[in-house]
Amino acid sequence: MTAFAAILDALFADPNIGREAIYTSDGGAPVLVRVVSRQADAITDFGDARLWSESTRVDLRVAEVPAPRPGDRIEIDSEAFLIQGEPVRDRERLVWTVDMRPA
Repeated sequence: MTAFAAILDALFADPNIGREAIYTSDGGAPVLVRVVSRQADAITDFGDARLWSESTRVDLRVAEVPAPRPGDRIEIDSEAFLIQGEPVRDRERLVWTVDMRPA
């Protein structure tokens, strides 16, 4: 395990940063995972206009969720979301960032 992977494991395990969630792949069984929530606003340029929208993103460890796909379900605190768009991995290939929408 690299030092970076050990630090990520500590961050996901920290109760102030990481949260428990239930990940269910399309047609698969539910799995308990840890996520880091990113609920930042998103600003999108569209021609000369800038559109503001709330976004819900989470980080997932590749070790727990090797291949998330659009349509997979994540439940956080009894609130259900579906992954939308293609998940993106970090440079170290240890963390997925996924955009979600309410289920």
